[in-house]
Amino acid sequence: MSIASYLSEDIGTSVEFETFRDAFSKKLHKVFTMRGDFDSVSTQRGLPPFMMREIQSMTPLSVFIPEEYGGRGGHVHECQAILAAASYESLALSLTLGINGALFLQPLTKYGAESIKGPIFDRFIEEKNLGGLMITEPDYGTDALSMQTSYTETEDGYHLTGTKHWAGLTGWADFWLVAARGKGANGDLARDIDFFVADMNQPEQMIEVEEFYENLGLYMIPYGRNHVDIQVPAAHRLRPESTGIKMMLDILHRSRIEFPGMGMGFLQRILDEALEHAKERFVGGKPLIEYDQVQRRIADIQAAFTACSAMCLHTSEHAHTDNNLAGEALSANAIKTVVTDLMQDAAQSLLQLTGGQGYRLDHVAGRSVVDSRPFQIFEGSNDVLYQQISEAVLKSMRQKKERNLRDFLETHDLARRATDYVSDALNFEVDQSLSQRKRVDLGRVLGRVVTMELVIELGDRGFRSDLISNCLQAFQEKVERLLASYRRPQTPSVVEDYVEGSAWLDFVNA
Repeated sequence: MSIASYLSEDIGTSVEFETFRDAFSKKLHKVFTMRGDFDSVSTQRGLPPFMMREIQSMTPLSVFIPEEYGGRGGHVHECQAILAAASYESLALSLTLGINGALFLQPLTKYGAESIKGPIFDRFIEEKNLGGLMITEPDYGTDALSMQTSYTETEDGYHLTGTKHWAGLTGWADFWLVAARGKGANGDLARDIDFFVADMNQPEQMIEVEEFYENLGLYMIPYGRNHVDIQVPAAHRLRPESTGIKMMLDILHRSRIEFPGMGMGFLQRILDEALEHAKERFVGGKPLIEYDQVQRRIADIQAAFTACSAMCLHTSEHAHTDNNLAGEALSANAIKTVVTDLMQDAAQSLLQLTGGQGYRLDHVAGRSVVDSRPFQIFEGSNDVLYQQISEAVLKSMRQKKERNLRDFLETHDLARRATDYVSDALNFEVDQSLSQRKRVDLGRVLGRVVTMELVIELGDRGFRSDLISNCLQAFQEKVERLLASYRRPQTPSVVEDYVEGSAWLDFVNA
């Protein structure tokens, strides 16, 4: 069967992955350019049903489903490649697939009861169902361990009550994984966390949408506030290998480490758009590409493309559900924070290059800025994750009784060779009593050193040496700039009662 014929019917799981991916990419290009004007559609909430129907006809989520349940096998490199193919055309579509894969299908694969896996996976493949995850609550975002959604055991299952919000695919998903804490007889909530599968096709499991949010960007994905008051069967409770908190960390770390798949196609699209615009746009009688500052911006975008490629390689070899990632905070947080920073920086550069033309929501530049920005916030705010990166390294340094940052990183698997590129800059002793802002600053440095290590590994595999060299040079410069800021002894503080004496008009010499 030819690739063209695949565009009008489901692709079986037995075809070669390259054929599957190419057919999916062709389908997306057709849907977003021929069947619909995506620049126009992107300014509207949701996605026209015919567009989602055509996309789902390819069964892209099959890459996340094990072969024994009719999927392609859950191979992480396939998952990353499909996310990348989607994000080249639409970051929101890629996030939709990522939510389904990393936050529902993979946790179900690893922790779900055998009795429920088959029927649910079958509905994803045959009926094109969708699934999502509910953790965040109105009063407990970053502080997820304090969530108030609770459950009690019933005669044949569990009763869950609470409020969840900012769950991607609100009102769309056919299944939800809902996080809750057990409630004791005295009303106290347990410290541990459990996850439950809720099936929206069952009235007693239906989660009520109380409000849809006017989210800034990612218009395709509905978000909102949800009222949870449901009854689920006993088999719908996920079974952790040890504790529920470690299960949650495994789920979240795997999701964070898989962000590069969503970043990959997005960054390549930004790079392609920037190059095309810079070659075709003439200013002062010559194309933009001949201006040095323009070249600087595009070189940085190209470095981001290379770094994300390195992350995809690392993720493909480390994120399988057979591996427990609960203890992999350093790599997961470094990858998530750095790739999302790179995505936003690249989008801002494209917007700068395109000028007023790009300052529209229906232009790829403007849309990319608002769509990539929340990636720095959800699944762990980057400021918080950078702090956690520093705290993980500081803890390891204490355990090894090492105070010099360079000496420590030279022995670390995630930084050993990269340290050579910024050896002099890293040669200092770290104060274990760093302020929060300094821990965030240090985390930014460490995240980029880890990324450089991944880039070096990518180069060892045969990736283009000129792209590797340019990427390492760009990251070396960034690390040195960040360290200069980190080392500044004085930092500004907040003046809370700032009004008195701060009206500029009082000081005008008329």
